[in-house]
Amino acid sequence: MSVLGRFPAGGPRGSWPAEELAAQLRRRGRAATVVMDLDSDMFLVVEQRHEEAA
Repeated sequence: MSVLGRFPAGGPRGSWPAEELAAQLRRRGRAATVVMDLDSDMFLVVEQRHEEAA
């Protein structure tokens, strides 16, 4: 899995930068998704590599 972006969980109300980045990457054909890293209190935009999916 590759981390493509990190965003603090306490962002401004109504702001979804991790979701926005993931959507941009998906429009470009990348399999990006957003996950929450509870240990660091960050939203991570990640992409699973093809060899990891098997």
